[in-house]
Amino acid sequence: MPISLDGRRFRSAGPATGGEVDATTLFEYHEDGDMVWARYAGGAVRLGHLVGVRREDVLEFRYSQLNVSGETSSGYCRSTVHILADGRVRLEETWLWESRPGEGTSSVEEIIS
Repeated sequence: MPISLDGRRFRSAGPATGGEVDATTLFEYHEDGDMVWARYAGGAVRLGHLVGVRREDVLEFRYSQLNVSGETSSGYCRSTVHILADGRVRLEETWLWESRPGEGTSSVEEIIS
């Protein structure tokens, strides 16, 4: 049984060239059955939302966000769920903008507070 992402919070684990997410961006994930969604904000991202599906340890979703300059943008992401040695969750991501040029890879790690 895959570990649930519901209620877990994540931050970037490193720079994502071409993206607007950084170490100050906070993601709050939710999950219900195969449906996943999250709200995120911080750094260059004023507000963002993602929604999609989960199949085992793979997430596929679309994201839409507003940056601090007042620009909106959207894209597609495929993430793979990994469990770290300390039990936290890491999401390895491959993404691409659909509203503007650019694509990349990144990762986010669960934060425990």
